[in-house]
Amino acid sequence: MMIVGVIAACVVLAVLAFLLPRLSRHPQNGAQRVLGAGSRTGSKAPGPLGRLLSKPFSSSSRAVGRSGSAGRRARGRLPF
Repeated sequence: MMIVGVIAACVVLAVLAFLLPRLSRHPQNGAQRVLGAGSRTGSKAPGPLGRLLSKPFSSSSRAVGRSGSAGRRARGRLPF
């Protein structure tokens, strides 16, 4: 279920970044803030379990950042 949510957030963020590049920064930062909180909470578990629990949140945060920047980069490449 979390995977579907992250994929949906990435798609929505990429489209928003393509259509409205400046206004897409705030939703991207909010999504990364939520995922960062999950990563920090998961990393408090002891030992290897902490790394295992925080990894999905950190990789999801990275994916959200990449999708937003990809949408803005694609918009910047338009000829008009």
